[in-house]
Amino acid sequence: MSVVRYAPFASSVDPGFWHKLSAKKLDEYGLDDSARCIHGFYTNGSAAGIAPFVTVDHSAFSSEWAPPRRSFTANGVLYVINTIDKFKDMDKKALLVTESNKLWENIKTGAVLQSPEKLCPFVLLTFADLKKYHFYYWFAFPALKFPEKPTSFTELPVTLQQKLSEKELACLVSAYDTFQNNLETFSGFFLVKQTGENFVVDSFSNIDEALASNDTVMIGVCDPSSVPDHPGWPLRNLVSFLTYRFNGRLKTATVLCVRDRTQDGVRDFGNGLVFSVELIPQEESALAAVPECVGWEKNERQKLGPRMVNLSGCMDPTRLAESAVDLNLKLMRWRLLPDLKLEKIAATKCLVLGSGTLGCNVARLLMGWGMRHITMVDNSKVSYSNPVRQSLFTFEHCLQGGQPKAQAAAESLKTIFPGMKSEGISLSIPMPGHTITDSMLQQTQADVRKLEELIESHDAIFLLMDTRESRWLPSLVAAAKKKIVINAALGFDTFLVLRHGLKKDGVAMEAGNSVNMNRVPGCQLGCYFCNDVVAPGNSTRDRTLDQQCTVTRPGLSMVASALAVELLVSILQHPLGAEAPADTSSSDDHFLFDSECSLGVVPHQIRGFLSRFHQILPASQAFSMCTACCPVVLERYRTEGFDFLLRAFNEVGYLEELTGLAAMQDATLDIEVLEFSDDDDDLSLETS
Repeated sequence: MSVVRYAPFASSVDPGFWHKLSAKKLDEYGLDDSARCIHGFYTNGSAAGIAPFVTVDHSAFSSEWAPPRRSFTANGVLYVINTIDKFKDMDKKALLVTESNKLWENIKTGAVLQSPEKLCPFVLLTFADLKKYHFYYWFAFPALKFPEKPTSFTELPVTLQQKLSEKELACLVSAYDTFQNNLETFSGFFLVKQTGENFVVDSFSNIDEALASNDTVMIGVCDPSSVPDHPGWPLRNLVSFLTYRFNGRLKTATVLCVRDRTQDGVRDFGNGLVFSVELIPQEESALAAVPECVGWEKNERQKLGPRMVNLSGCMDPTRLAESAVDLNLKLMRWRLLPDLKLEKIAATKCLVLGSGTLGCNVARLLMGWGMRHITMVDNSKVSYSNPVRQSLFTFEHCLQGGQPKAQAAAESLKTIFPGMKSEGISLSIPMPGHTITDSMLQQTQADVRKLEELIESHDAIFLLMDTRESRWLPSLVAAAKKKIVINAALGFDTFLVLRHGLKKDGVAMEAGNSVNMNRVPGCQLGCYFCNDVVAPGNSTRDRTLDQQCTVTRPGLSMVASALAVELLVSILQHPLGAEAPADTSSSDDHFLFDSECSLGVVPHQIRGFLSRFHQILPASQAFSMCTACCPVVLERYRTEGFDFLLRAFNEVGYLEELTGLAAMQDATLDIEVLEFSDDDDDLSLETS
């Protein structure tokens, strides 16, 4: 008798599978290299000369997976290994032993009767080098060496078109189609009963009753092989099941290998095979032991070994960038910060008011944290002095009078990473102390309206402008709209980074409130103007060049920008978000306690002194007479809108009168000032 030789499966991996695996590894698996279930499929329609493939694609990871129509399920186990050395050193034999135990258990318990796809398992061992986009992988298609003696044909294979008449073949095709079309997914194993010229195709689960009857029964298997006399790999485990299930009760089995192909647009069913195989009786000891298992795939050189695919050259560069730019952030979650809320950070829309030294650096750092929606605002153009200090500009941006800063900065962000949703808007921000004439009125209204729309449509606002008064209007609007505000300002060798308190309805800002100043609630924190007792005015009048420009040590803006962005991210990471209380713990002792935020403390202010390389974390309450965020100012803005703003822009002293600062100043002038006199040995008190 001729020995049955099986055509082994080959693997086919769609590039989409590697894209999905990369995302899964970074976002979900991390360092967990435990076994995971995936899905693949094969067809019984391989053309002549084409290897029978098991294919995995991007859908392989889905819990609601289903094979493509007219395809058959192969369930797999995925191992994603963390290092190339461990991948090479994995005990491949032990892996097959693990899978052979599962397969043998499914055969012994009869689980394959209800789920015959369990006869077609596969294993995928992988290592993904996500820096280079090199993927090392090795497939195994486990097959039991049971019976141990090779199986032989008792009747050699003949094609269906040789075995059956044209009418019989048509009846068989009709019965097969009826059976498969009534299933949710096609079954790779089934029963075929023949009565005269008629055929009935039945479920594989009824095999016991069918073989016990006197009917002519063939065991059907959808065969992926295209080799004329060699059935495909699924038959191998099917023979193992039949040998175990009917040990000694069934000496031969008639097999129908369906090869359902389409050639030149014409369906070809007649190349399927019919043959009989010997079922060798086994001793009880052979039935008790787990059989050996084979099945590791050969590589391109037809040797047992892994394969490697390099997708860096064929992948779309933009898609490569999208998955690569956040690599550092996703790796943070593997060991250091498993609770890091990257999705929340990425979804935050940031408005950067001021596109100069601070604005450029802040935007770059926001990109580094994975934020993809950044709007840059400025009203000036790039000058020749800018590029060496302002990191989003080059010499070309200065030519022909200079490009608008905001637009140039936004375009530079897209140049760095094409996936950015960055927009540049040239906008003048109206300011107290800068008179609005009648000719400017319409444009000023439009500017105010645009600023309000921008603040409304963004989640976090950065105030990074050159002058104090330019920060007043966005501070007021953001307070009214309850937005996160991060303020940064520079001196020559000092800096301030500050978050504004998120105003909460019904929480009063009364002077002298009893608050633990080591932990001021987020809703009671002061804004940039809360420490001032005068309204903002025109700070550019009668100033020399060095007073008009921000003259500062070059590294200071980098430090302040970094802290401003890190402060925002810490706010987003904190369970209370913008309402997080201010933490004033010093850098020396904040590790002595468990912070509510996984990134550490969330301060109100960071004041730095570069001359001493020192910084402190003070906190201050909101001021009940603040010209930007106190209740009376917010109420006037809500009720009177632009009319209120126009008075604030044009009328000197209006904000002081409205908030009560003027009355407080007058009261201060009426207080007797006590001075010490040195005229006499006794320290007498004089009044002035």
